Amino acid sequence: MQSKQTTNKWMQRKLVSLAVFLFVCTCAFAQNTVTGTVKDQSGMPLVGVNVVEKGTTNGNITDVNGKYSVNVERGKTLVFSYIGFISQEIKVNSNTINVMLAEDAQSLEEVVVIGYGSMQRKDVTSSITSVKAEDLNVGVYTTPAQLLQGKVPGLTIANTSDPNGSASISLRGASSLRAGEAMEPYYVIDGVPGVSLSLVAPEDIESIDVLRDASATAIYGSKAANGVIIVTTKKGNKEGRTSVSYSGYVAWDHTMKTLDMMTADQLLSYASANNIDLSPYYDANNPANTNWQDEILRTGFSHNHNVSINGGNEKTQYSASISFLDREGVVLGTDMDRLTARSFVQTKTLNDRLDISVSLNASVRNSTSGPISNGGESVQGRSVLDAMYYYSPLVPVKNADGSWYSNLQISQNFNPVSMANEDIRKTKEKLLQGVAKATLHIIDGLDWNLNLSYQNQQYIYSNYNSTQSQLETSRHGQAERMAVENVRKQMETYINWDHTFADKHKVGVMLGYSWEQADNNDGFGAKVYNFYNDDLLYYNMSMANNVSISDISDVNDNYLLSTLRMISFYGRVNYSFNSKYLLQATVRRDGSSAFGANNRWGTFPSVSAAWRIIEEDFMKDQDIFDDLKLRIGYGVSGNSLGFDAFYAHQVYGSTGWFNYVNASGTSADYRILGATRNSNPDLKWEKTGMFNIGIDFGFFNNRLTGTIEYYNKKTSDLIYDYPVSTNRYSYGWMTANVGDISNKGIEITLNAVPVQTKDFTWSTSINLSHNKNVVEKLSNETFSVDYIDQGNTDIAGYTNSNVQRIMEGSPIGQFYLWEWAGYDENGGSIFNDYDAEGNLIGTTDAPTDEDRRKAGSAQPKLVYGWNNELNWKNWSLTAFFQGVAGNKIFNATRAYYNNTGQIANGKNALAEAITGQNANDSRAHAPSDRYLENGSYFRLSTLTLGYNFGKLGNWINNLRLYATCNNVFTITGYKGVDPEISLGGLAPGIDWRNATYPRTRTFMVGVNVNF
Repeated sequence: MQSKQTTNKWMQRKLVSLAVFLFVCTCAFAQNTVTGTVKDQSGMPLVGVNVVEKGTTNGNITDVNGKYSVNVERGKTLVFSYIGFISQEIKVNSNTINVMLAEDAQSLEEVVVIGYGSMQRKDVTSSITSVKAEDLNVGVYTTPAQLLQGKVPGLTIANTSDPNGSASISLRGASSLRAGEAMEPYYVIDGVPGVSLSLVAPEDIESIDVLRDASATAIYGSKAANGVIIVTTKKGNKEGRTSVSYSGYVAWDHTMKTLDMMTADQLLSYASANNIDLSPYYDANNPANTNWQDEILRTGFSHNHNVSINGGNEKTQYSASISFLDREGVVLGTDMDRLTARSFVQTKTLNDRLDISVSLNASVRNSTSGPISNGGESVQGRSVLDAMYYYSPLVPVKNADGSWYSNLQISQNFNPVSMANEDIRKTKEKLLQGVAKATLHIIDGLDWNLNLSYQNQQYIYSNYNSTQSQLETSRHGQAERMAVENVRKQMETYINWDHTFADKHKVGVMLGYSWEQADNNDGFGAKVYNFYNDDLLYYNMSMANNVSISDISDVNDNYLLSTLRMISFYGRVNYSFNSKYLLQATVRRDGSSAFGANNRWGTFPSVSAAWRIIEEDFMKDQDIFDDLKLRIGYGVSGNSLGFDAFYAHQVYGSTGWFNYVNASGTSADYRILGATRNSNPDLKWEKTGMFNIGIDFGFFNNRLTGTIEYYNKKTSDLIYDYPVSTNRYSYGWMTANVGDISNKGIEITLNAVPVQTKDFTWSTSINLSHNKNVVEKLSNETFSVDYIDQGNTDIAGYTNSNVQRIMEGSPIGQFYLWEWAGYDENGGSIFNDYDAEGNLIGTTDAPTDEDRRKAGSAQPKLVYGWNNELNWKNWSLTAFFQGVAGNKIFNATRAYYNNTGQIANGKNALAEAITGQNANDSRAHAPSDRYLENGSYFRLSTLTLGYNFGKLGNWINNLRLYATCNNVFTITGYKGVDPEISLGGLAPGIDWRNATYPRTRTFMVGVNVNF
């Protein structure tokens, strides 16, 4: 029996050995070693070409002689790929396969969106930057502008962590003395100018094209002085199938840094050491130890979901998407949610001669902001962002009976947790847009286009101060509601004619006409007070017991229907000789009802040219450049953004009240009507002329590409309000064209692929921008002002002191401050003292306005962004750095909370004041250069790790998971909470204590899946 078992085991081993031998032989016969050489079209060997068996990771790369060797079965397919060249797929039928790769001109053939059309990248003569969807910033962003930070040279963006805030954005420097919309770029979405960005969810964006110089923007005429940002959304496909995609993420926000305020123990010790009596301000027998920042700040949770459907064929394409974002701010009482829906369908008819498309887009946004002030607004302590620092740690959040702690005997003193809960500020924004487009292909190369659009935007503002509010203590509940509607209607029609003569002369002509009407600020509101309880909030205002005509007036004075109309004629001519010599000229003629009767029309021309040097015969034999193009252009654009219908017209309004007694002796109050604006029939456009020269280049088979640009931009006829004599005019201010501003700068962009192997690729891009802004002129012979003071930081004891001055020869954002000179013998701050001639004559403890001096600028000398993408097999890692250098920040927050006088008044101060200054220094917080700090910073803005699973089964075409961290770390010498301060408006670079939202670090996990 044992012998039989032994024999069986021996036979089994023999059979297994035979099977293994046969299998190995089979594999050996099946495998096929393929060798060969890969060269370019000139016969030069290519190093580092990927040679991979299709659908697998089996492969190799070519050596320094362009040779490779790979084991692959016959009948399989090898894929040869190399950056800058067109990939080839070759079926394995022999042991030797030599390959010649052709250069890939895809980057040059890339289509760039321009005004009223598009063109190939190689034919562009202007300064245009294109950012694809996959290259946009990743994070919990609410507007497309935030997606571009650090991505476009010359585009300066300062983001905010406020879920209801907006980024400050400027392109190639400030060029207006009007803040807000007048300083920002003009937005075009899917060819429709002036559309609200609230209609676009970041997930729906296909690409963003930024027109940076005037030769590109002049086609948009009077609205393009600050550049044009064109957003293209995703549309249907022509693949004959329908795809469904989902993308979503969850995110957590944490406050990166807070102010180091005194704790309860530190405050008591400081008061004791300096003989300060705090007993009136807290319960000495039961002192609290409240960290008000901990009470107000929280972890903010956000989630976002986007579902899109795309499909179609060669004749009809369609798409639809719906997005929902719910974002919770880190400050108690700040939240936002938004629902966005987009739909699009396009088809061909009339034997494919007519293309018709219709899109319907909508969004609803709900914002809760609480009592948080806007930048620079004097709210006298009525801001949660202020109160969470100044409120005393010696008092509790609530009293023993559950009511909010309050001590209104202290001036401008409000419990921040009470404000966050009892003072409600809500906004609902509704947007609806309809767009219809038709393109008639009259003959080959000649198209007629008609675009119609309608946009309706509604805001409902709802505010409620409860019966427990500490802000409105005498009103016993106050409700305020306002509703306003903006309507924009547009019609544009234009023809495009493109033709190529003799295979070398390419000509393009565009001629168009547009009409638009904007009916803005059509609103009304009401304010009532004295409710029985808080059950109804602001939903049934008729239940209030009191209403004031003065309150109604204050609310409704802000809502005056403004109707603006504009008609335009525009045209463009492009010429290309053999894609070597390129010329473009545009002109636009705009007429607007916003300006004076004598200046309703403006003309905005541009011309640009390019020389593709790489196409010259003398460049054919060189092996240094793969692309070389010189561009030069000049254009004029205007700025009519931010206007209402009344700027140039005489306006009368209420200037007060008088008591009228009629014949029967009955008296009543009647309004006094008087002038509130002067007429100026000569008011005209602000005009910006810009010269631009740039060079585009490529090396190492275009693995290193870049652009260098120089521009000189000058804006004239700046619009500002000037004081005038009421002996000559009915009102004391006149809106007039007077000033000039210049911006000069250099921009550098570099894109490179330093490493590429079979499994690993590192691609990197960096852009650097330098801009010098100068106010050239503020006055003329008719209207004159020596300077314009800006930046009142509302510091106790210095409420009339500004920290910036707009003046000739200096930039917008020029700090103009007292010079801190240390301390006097009593430990009090002293400052440099100047005489009327500007000579330094000593020091003073009571500086005056003439002692202020230039002290640095808020304008950065350098703005940069650096993106790195590393791919290893299915893994990807993206690290994006950005920052600014050479700018100053006035730390108004630090100045205000360094005031130890607040301690004696029952408030808190910075912990640094304990050792940093004399307790008797009543001038320590004076707005001087003591609080002017270096605003430079270097930030790892985004770090994303992702894994692409590819196709899974028959129903998932692609699946990608990723994790992202925003604001990973920041290197800076700034002592405030965060150096990324708003650089927009007329008072940039100020860290407002009552409006600076804490910067957050965000952790998010997301998924993208396509079915």
